[in-house]
Amino acid sequence: MKLTVIGGGSTYTPELVDGFARLRDQLPIDELWLVDPDPERRRLVGGVAQRMFAHAGHPGTVHVTDDVVAGVSDADAVMFQLRIGGQAARQQDETWPHEACCIGQETTGPGGFAKALRTVPVVLEYADLVREHAKPDAWIVDFTNPVGIVTRALLDAGHRAVGLCNVAIGFQRRFAREFDVAPEAVRLDHVGLNHLTWERGVHVRSADGTERDVLPDLLAADSGALDRMAESVHMPADLIRLQHAVPSYYLRYFYAHDVVLEEQLHERTRAEAVMDTERALLAKYADEAVVTKPAELEQRGGAYYSEAAIDVLSSILGDRGDVQVLNVRNDGTFPFLPDDHVIEVPARVTRQAITPLPVAPLAPDMAGLVSHVAGYERLALEAALHGGRDRVLRAMWAHPLVGQVDKAERLTDLLLAANADLLPWAGGALAGAR
Repeated sequence: MKLTVIGGGSTYTPELVDGFARLRDQLPIDELWLVDPDPERRRLVGGVAQRMFAHAGHPGTVHVTDDVVAGVSDADAVMFQLRIGGQAARQQDETWPHEACCIGQETTGPGGFAKALRTVPVVLEYADLVREHAKPDAWIVDFTNPVGIVTRALLDAGHRAVGLCNVAIGFQRRFAREFDVAPEAVRLDHVGLNHLTWERGVHVRSADGTERDVLPDLLAADSGALDRMAESVHMPADLIRLQHAVPSYYLRYFYAHDVVLEEQLHERTRAEAVMDTERALLAKYADEAVVTKPAELEQRGGAYYSEAAIDVLSSILGDRGDVQVLNVRNDGTFPFLPDDHVIEVPARVTRQAITPLPVAPLAPDMAGLVSHVAGYERLALEAALHGGRDRVLRAMWAHPLVGQVDKAERLTDLLLAANADLLPWAGGALAGAR
């Protein structure tokens, strides 16, 4: 099979390559194409990827190019892992919202909105090339944030696409360690939107094949596991007990906004930390003696990304019909959302379709927040597709982390100013701002 990675010069890529090398029987790759516009990234990341395959004795060939058409031609599947504007744009996303007393984050809030505006048009251009040149039944697997908005843009445009996030697989591994079982013995009741999810059940399968929900054990008053889980998501144990669910770390931006903002104002940004890590990684990749995944890659983020990617790719291409947590069309799963909205839930995966499984109704507080964020996401996609200050303002105002007209006005002007060189229409929109 031919697998293509758009954004293959990312420092994440050796994480993928390591998984492809280790799990070659699960996902037999003949050709791995890494597509990236940056010549230095192609040289360094492509070089270490080729050495890793050779060191592992992988029979596949790694190709590196800036030619998107060559990269996607006759591909069986294409992965998107783009960052338009690079880490410099991320640094801006994490800082300019502070001027309006709002959190700076690359996937949610005003910063995540800016990333969506930059990303959606480019992703759709690449997706059109995939549709034209890849195999007719090729799938697009999107790891590009904000995954929910980007995946909906792809699906609305008629592409065979699914969104991938590593939050669920990270929780699965975390619970497996906590209850001393293999990861594949853990099944999660994972519900919500991308980066707005809860674990409402943790089902552990025993040796005889029976399953038991161990979440009540975790919620027990005398359970040290609850304190450990609360610490891992940086939220109070009482909150987890109150909701009878474990929120993802990203809920902290909503449940403790002011605390997080104060922390951000006195700490270096995540972008700065990632840039330091990337410099160290690229130096490692330049060393021809490096033939395995560097330990520093664990600091980059994206834990278990390769396992999650290989799971979904092998399920699609192998037509396995198994269940994985993915970003898919709602199609009635949450009755309070439109069918075409993208949600993150367990879904059954086949070569022809990826279908969400039924879930129990959400509690009112969860449903209310999901509805609110979904309303913002729909307006954000409209702004990403059509541009215009008014569309940006309306989406900004709709975000639950903003919600005030004067703050939305200020954030809109800050967003347009920070992205004037990355959004073709932004300069004119800013010039016409009140």
